[in-house]
Amino acid sequence: MKTKAEAMRELSISAGYWLVCCAWLLTIGPLSGTEGGCSNREARKCCPGRNNDCLDFSRRRTPCYCDNYCEKTGDCCEDYLAICQVSAAVDCVVGPWGPWSECSALCGTGSKDRMRQVIVPPRNGGAPCPDLKQRRGCLGDSPLCETAKEVAKILPNSFKRDFKDPWRRPHMLMRGKMPSYCVYFRLKQVGAACSLHFWSSQLVRERRVCVECQGDAAGSKKRCQGDGLQEARTFWTAASVAGCQGSWVQESSQENCVCPQYSFLFV
Repeated sequence: MKTKAEAMRELSISAGYWLVCCAWLLTIGPLSGTEGGCSNREARKCCPGRNNDCLDFSRRRTPCYCDNYCEKTGDCCEDYLAICQVSAAVDCVVGPWGPWSECSALCGTGSKDRMRQVIVPPRNGGAPCPDLKQRRGCLGDSPLCETAKEVAKILPNSFKRDFKDPWRRPHMLMRGKMPSYCVYFRLKQVGAACSLHFWSSQLVRERRVCVECQGDAAGSKKRCQGDGLQEARTFWTAASVAGCQGSWVQESSQENCVCPQYSFLFV
């Protein structure tokens, strides 16, 4: 028979084993088949960026997360890397700024742009990319600006000189044979005084008009004053109607051309 001392020793050993087993069960969880973590989530197992709802419980039954941001806060679930298969957050990297573009306006106020490219895009919750485009103001100083400052003087084409004068001298006849060219404008501004006369009342905002440059008006420069610049706003005035003036934009021009009836002439 066992003595009382031996029985007490066996009882203490059994109690020690029991305490060790209880501690081990508390460490791994109540059930070995219900291990927590990202793999235990029924919805999306992994979430991009920062998402406080993307959580589960660790083996210690404490909250843990399966979003990318958990790598920064250090509260990822034990199986986060294995399940989500992500690496550390990667910040955006951009290259140097490119050169400034030309001024958008040939004359007057415009803008310039410059750009840079993304070298490494952000991943796994890394810092986003900074601005990739910059813009600043500029003043166009093209040599053509002087042309844009000219104001065209116009008359109806009923003033056209197309008659033959036998008394004109040879050099005047040669000048009279210089070919005309046509310029097509889109009217942008028209003064109220234009409506007071019949011919100038045809000058209506947004109407497309043809203005002819005859050899007599072109002179030695072989162009008429105020014939404008392509896609640029310039100014005009009616030569015989006080206060009739405005602006237009040149849309096109054509050499060796005669404008149709009820058009206009450069003076």
